[in-house]
Amino acid sequence: MRMFFLATAAIATVTATTPLVAQTVNQREHRQEQRIRQGEATGRLTPAEARRLHFLEMRLHRTEAEMRYRNGGHLSRWQRHRLQEMANRDSAAIYRLKHNERSF
Repeated sequence: MRMFFLATAAIATVTATTPLVAQTVNQREHRQEQRIRQGEATGRLTPAEARRLHFLEMRLHRTEAEMRYRNGGHLSRWQRHRLQEMANRDSAAIYRLKHNERSF
């Protein structure tokens, strides 16, 4: 739970300090975090599934931060594409785990 709050605070910090162009990447990260929290609240995600999904989101966030650091605070077209691919895979994982055939 502590890591969740730290990750949320880090995402909020990056969102507040990034240029407008990067807002789409951060907005998507935020929406996916909301989907995970909603799945936890409704019981569609087990605690283990939620932890796994939070890990994937943190990995995406760390990758973005590292790319920005190495490129002077900006993202190249290739880097944005790579982040989109990662976010697409994470989104598919969220959907798959929220809609698995596990009974409630």
